[in-house]
Amino acid sequence: MRIVKIVLPLLVLSLLVYGGFRYFGNKPASAVHVALGTLERDRVTLSATAAEIIVKQPIAEGSHVEAGTLLVQLDGTLQEASIHKLEADIAQQTANLEKLHHGARSEEIRSAAAKVETARISLEESQRNHDRIDAIARQQLASRAEQETAASRKDGDASRLRDSEAQLALLKAGTRSEDLAQAEAQLSATRALLAGEQQKLANLSITATVAGLLDTLPWKTGERVAAGSQVAVLLADNTLYARVYIPETSRAAISSGTQLQVHVDGVAQSYPGTVRWISHDPAFTPYYALNGSERSRLVYLAEVSLPASANNLPAGLPAQVELP
Repeated sequence: MRIVKIVLPLLVLSLLVYGGFRYFGNKPASAVHVALGTLERDRVTLSATAAEIIVKQPIAEGSHVEAGTLLVQLDGTLQEASIHKLEADIAQQTANLEKLHHGARSEEIRSAAAKVETARISLEESQRNHDRIDAIARQQLASRAEQETAASRKDGDASRLRDSEAQLALLKAGTRSEDLAQAEAQLSATRALLAGEQQKLANLSITATVAGLLDTLPWKTGERVAAGSQVAVLLADNTLYARVYIPETSRAAISSGTQLQVHVDGVAQSYPGTVRWISHDPAFTPYYALNGSERSRLVYLAEVSLPASANNLPAGLPAQVELP
């Protein structure tokens, strides 16, 4: 019984493929070889770019949409926070760059000059004290320790004067070109990061990339999707074609561009079709595993484009293609 159940469907399929009991008009299908299949449209799959919660699905399944229509909105709270942080960084880095371009303010220069003058006065005082202690020491009226302390204070004041003069010279010289280049590069890098984060936020709005029929929405509002998971499927407009299986005996006569006549169940008229693609490999058992008689049962998947006059037909209808 199991052998009968398996063989019987194969016999029926063979009869259908060779058109043993089909009619086209007044011409019996026994004189016409056909390939069977269904009408299809290009399926455009849209995926989630992040693991976020769906907060909005404004379009119902089965609706026709234009390119750019919002289909699924993912939660962008975290992404917006990242953008605000980068915007604050850019504001800070921009202010710092402007400060470097402008250089030191006049008040800062005057303050540095005052520090230089203070350091000079301290040095002059410590120098006089050192000379006085040194003269007393020569008269043996001051100890060696007092003489060394005075010398150390003088040297310290001299060092502080040099440091103050260097700080003043640095402020007057302005910002180094290397510092400006570094600040500009840092600002450019942060702006690039911001552009990337803004694009990520935009990608959380899943929009139709082509005009077509919204076929399915696998997830519902409130569910958290995984990154990369399918969230919407479109059936594109103006891409109606018949996906059929070409018998091995007709494969050699068919290639891309071959003109074929297409019949659709429930439609009286036939349509001229053009083969847009045909597989080079058989759909089932490879030919080298079959003998000569078995190879005739091989089939090759093909797609036959239909004219614009057939665009109003729904996908999924059974179709038959006349073979040469």
